[in-house]
Amino acid sequence: MKKLLVVDDQYGIRVLLNEILQKDGYEVFQAANGVQAIEIVGKENPHLILLDMKIPGMDGLEILRRIKLTHPDMKVIMMTAYGELNLINEAIRLGAVNYFSKPFDIDDVRQVIRENL
Repeated sequence: MKKLLVVDDQYGIRVLLNEILQKDGYEVFQAANGVQAIEIVGKENPHLILLDMKIPGMDGLEILRRIKLTHPDMKVIMMTAYGELNLINEAIRLGAVNYFSKPFDIDDVRQVIRENL
C-alpha cells in the first residue's frame, strides 16, 4: 500500500484529503506543521508528500528543503492558495515534482498523485 503524507495547517483540508485518499486505497498520514512532517518522513518514509506552501512557522519551502536533505528522492507536490509563481519556481528548483492551486479540483489532485506514484 502506498503511503501519502498530507502537510497542511488547515485541519479541514487534511481531513478532506485524508478521507478521499484513503478511499482511493492509500495509507495517509497527516501533519499540521514542519516538525510533525519531518518526524513522519523519518518514521514512515512516505511515497509521496502533499505539502502546503503557506504554513505558520516553518513554511513549505523550508520543509521541502529539510526533507530533501535527508530524502533527496522523496516526491513532493506543493499546494498553494495564491498562485505565487516565484515560490512555485523555487519549490520546483528545490525538487518538488508538481504543484496545484487551492481551491483544488479533487480529481486533478488524484490524477497528479497517480502520475507521480
